[in-house]
Amino acid sequence: MSLKLPKNLDSGSYLQQIIKRNRDSHTGGVYAVCSAHPWVIDASIQQSIDDDSVLHVESTSSQVNQEGGYTGQTPQQFADFIHTNAQRSGISSDRVLLGGDHLGPYPWRREKSSIALEKACQLVHACILAGYRKIHLDASMACADDDHGLVDESTIAHRAAILAETAEKAFAGLAAGSAPLYVIGTEVPAPGGEVKPGEPPTVTTVDHVQHTLEVFQSEFAKRGLSGAWERVIGLVVQPGVEFGDDAVFDYDRTKVETLTEKLPDHPALVYEAHSTDYQSPHALEQMVKDHFAILKVGPWLTFAFREAIFGLTAIERELFDGSKSITLSQVRDALENEMFLHPNYWHSYYHGSESQQRLSRAYSYSDRCRYYWHKKGVQKEIGQLLNNLSDKKLLLTLMSQFFPLEYEAIRSGILQASAKEVILFHIQTVLRIYASACNVKGE
Repeated sequence: MSLKLPKNLDSGSYLQQIIKRNRDSHTGGVYAVCSAHPWVIDASIQQSIDDDSVLHVESTSSQVNQEGGYTGQTPQQFADFIHTNAQRSGISSDRVLLGGDHLGPYPWRREKSSIALEKACQLVHACILAGYRKIHLDASMACADDDHGLVDESTIAHRAAILAETAEKAFAGLAAGSAPLYVIGTEVPAPGGEVKPGEPPTVTTVDHVQHTLEVFQSEFAKRGLSGAWERVIGLVVQPGVEFGDDAVFDYDRTKVETLTEKLPDHPALVYEAHSTDYQSPHALEQMVKDHFAILKVGPWLTFAFREAIFGLTAIERELFDGSKSITLSQVRDALENEMFLHPNYWHSYYHGSESQQRLSRAYSYSDRCRYYWHKKGVQKEIGQLLNNLSDKKLLLTLMSQFFPLEYEAIRSGILQASAKEVILFHIQTVLRIYASACNVKGE
């Protein structure tokens, strides 16, 4: 998410500098917060302030699109939301880097490819007009009329080039701003995380990288996009990391030695790693050194939010259980009710018995409950929880029981013993891992 920003550079230009530094010295990287969750955004803003760094936030094509996505936000509304919150905290617009993740036909993949691609172009156009400058072109998914549900690499590159052309034309109509930076690739994990459990994913081969670049460069050239090609800064590859319902596949740098050694000379890009959530701090540091210099994180942040909310409900019950003057919140029940009534976001991810599925709905690494926090019933119960704890300084003994990290921070004078501050701090425990791995302070 974060980079230190010299006064004379916009966030996009400095992103290019960080990439050059990583290629030259194997040091420095960036992490992108892939979330539209308000608490995650607020924690990310605070982390950016703490690090004196750029705020780098990305939205997926499913979260935010011209039809509203599952957040109900268009790209312009999302951009306004991020900038308004950032400016309220003292972060200027030139320190905000907005990115579009998995921009392509994915939300409309059940339609014919021509229709899905047209809607994807509309999305890319809207993102550029809204100020998005890091564009991940992802046309890897099959549409309704693709033979046998498969898309070959040439077709993927062809469709991605059409999306890039749309972005370039949209930017050409703007009066100012830095030109779009692109991320490409065909071995792209599906948005939302792994669906089925299994073996660790296969690491991308060097031959595949070389072929991908050749095919994409050819398709860009056919459309007169040589200038855009020079601004391809990232290639999505599979470094062998992933997470599912109850498993995390850890990074093994011995499996990517060839990828690290054979980083393409042209364009001057680095690798972008998706699904890095739940990796160890040491693994993330190694990934950055191995030129996986763009790290995506999303579900781990809302997972941390859920941990904080559940922990606070446990404290609430210890404080008020049996009280006739306090109505206890029912966050867990409200969340479970919404997920049970509307299973479309989790039913293909969670398997086993009903009791196993119930555990997964709340505690899974896949964190599919992140799609339900905005529901009115859930929001009402969170409001009740925060209201019950609003005038209450959280007892240190209870903090020690349910929030040991936050307990130490409170004892050290770093953190206030309030519910809202505890939630933000808990999310930041994840953000700090990424900031350290990327060495955003340049130490």
